[in-house]
Amino acid sequence: MDQPTVTDRGETPPVSTGRLPEDETVDRLVHAVHEEHRTVGEGEIPAGIPAIAEADPDLFGVAVVGTAGQVFCVGDAERPFSIQSVSKPFTFALVCQALGHEEARERLGVNNTGQPFDSVMAVELNDHRTMNPMVNAGAVATTSHLPGTTAEDKWRHLHDGLSAFAGRDLEVDEEVYEAEVRSNQRNRGIAHLLEAYDHLGFEPDAAVDLYTRQCALLVTAVDLAVMGATLANGGVNPRTGDRVIDPAHCQHVLAVLATSGLYERSGDWLYEVGLPGKSGVSGGIVTASPGKAGLGTYSPPLDPAGNSVRGRLATTELAESLGLNLFASRPFSER
Repeated sequence: MDQPTVTDRGETPPVSTGRLPEDETVDRLVHAVHEEHRTVGEGEIPAGIPAIAEADPDLFGVAVVGTAGQVFCVGDAERPFSIQSVSKPFTFALVCQALGHEEARERLGVNNTGQPFDSVMAVELNDHRTMNPMVNAGAVATTSHLPGTTAEDKWRHLHDGLSAFAGRDLEVDEEVYEAEVRSNQRNRGIAHLLEAYDHLGFEPDAAVDLYTRQCALLVTAVDLAVMGATLANGGVNPRTGDRVIDPAHCQHVLAVLATSGLYERSGDWLYEVGLPGKSGVSGGIVTASPGKAGLGTYSPPLDPAGNSVRGRLATTELAESLGLNLFASRPFSER
């Protein structure tokens, strides 16, 4: 059963102020949320990939990184896991940087499909085909439009870009990569279908291979929080001070995350959390609060929608208790 949140307990959550609370308050709340939800026993670990299926279900890490570079973390926040679909918004950001956000929207779309992440029906039913960069069809197409004329060039740009978002050199989990190569027939089918509709920028099997390797990059909850904070900080990594993408592209990436980051459950996520977010099958969730912070969580057991159970609970609680929800406000006379 879900644990009670701030509002469930009758407390009035803080509204968005444009800044995080004091460091001591953030640290206390991050630890409190971890303690509150670490024993939640709901959810199942997906069985398709051995390296993911064998993960310890008790692993649970929470991290918050402010746009000023401050880091708050607890639990298994520095335990590596494969990034999976959480990589999608950051690859989209690199393509926006390379092509411009208008051309990226024209090629990839920005509307929610209302269908599961790997839906073939969504490709057939919509004239735009790819629909948005968060579903698999759009993600493969996004990877195909990365700069470079060879797979090696595109991978270098992708790897360097995602590493810049995280602020460190990311490595590929070869075991996960090889397992997904053996089981990604559906993505290859989607890629060839997109090629038939002239919606790919590269050879389909090579584009799928790049996407598969992208999903196998190893990250931690702290890395995800830094990556989210980079989007929340106008494209500048708050830990390294390096600009990764231009400020104008961050708002467009975050807009697509808000509408499609949790696939057909994005409406429920916005209703509960009120922030752009992205989940992955390995148990990671990244969330960004523009101008304030990035949140990263890791816990392998997933709900039926494919989202980390503890990660969703922790993110919901922190969005409320830290005053991050974009839609929370109170009358001016009460401020």
